[in-house]
Amino acid sequence: MELITSRNNETVKRAAALKDAAERRERGLFLLEGARLCADAANSAVQIDQAFFTESALQKYAEECKIIQSVAKRVFCVADSVALRLADTKNPQGVFCVCKTLDKTHNIDKIKYNGIYALTDGVQNPDNLGALARTAEALGADGLLLCGGCDLYNPKAMRASMGSLLRLDVFEADDAPALVRTLQSKGMRVFASVVSGDARPVQDVPKGEGCVVVIGNEGNGVSDEVRDAADERITIPMAGRAESLNAAAAAAILLWEFLK
Repeated sequence: MELITSRNNETVKRAAALKDAAERRERGLFLLEGARLCADAANSAVQIDQAFFTESALQKYAEECKIIQSVAKRVFCVADSVALRLADTKNPQGVFCVCKTLDKTHNIDKIKYNGIYALTDGVQNPDNLGALARTAEALGADGLLLCGGCDLYNPKAMRASMGSLLRLDVFEADDAPALVRTLQSKGMRVFASVVSGDARPVQDVPKGEGCVVVIGNEGNGVSDEVRDAADERITIPMAGRAESLNAAAAAAILLWEFLK
């Protein structure tokens, strides 16, 4: 295990730079933080190029660290000051991994056309994306289709997902309306969730195989192009004075209705 004590070490600087989305895209790498999340990555066959541990983490999270070390190409023991440079949290656990981005995120042709998916249309908040992924996995969705919005490898999204973004089948596409049309050509039905009195209540929608539920942007909802391309607009009936739901909360209700 290599020892690093300087915050200005080149390996540390390059790892810390992965907190930036542009850097992640350019290098095809992402940075994970936390004992459980890094161990999930190791158990999910994610390629771990580098692992960093503090002395205290090696003792406190001994089981997780052993799992990570068994698959990491290079392993470093770092000073607490170095861990603070790598960290995206205020009180880091002292466990970090530099991982290869997941090849499966680009294989749109691997979508199960008889499955049930959530499609995010410009969801920006990383906590929403992570919570949505966690809910989708828990309820048994076949995967996520991500179109614009938050970066899949955002550190906050990864933590909020509790590893679900690593385990789920996740697909990315740049053109949401084009993706909707492709899915429809394969026999899938696409439902755009909207806040509208003339949309069909989700509990009244015929369910079955081959369904995609679209969750829109936190501020603007589902884009006009995707809404127009969808097979049907659906809504969650609400009482009281609330005008809308948080994106992750709405996704949980919609997916429950389609997967129950």
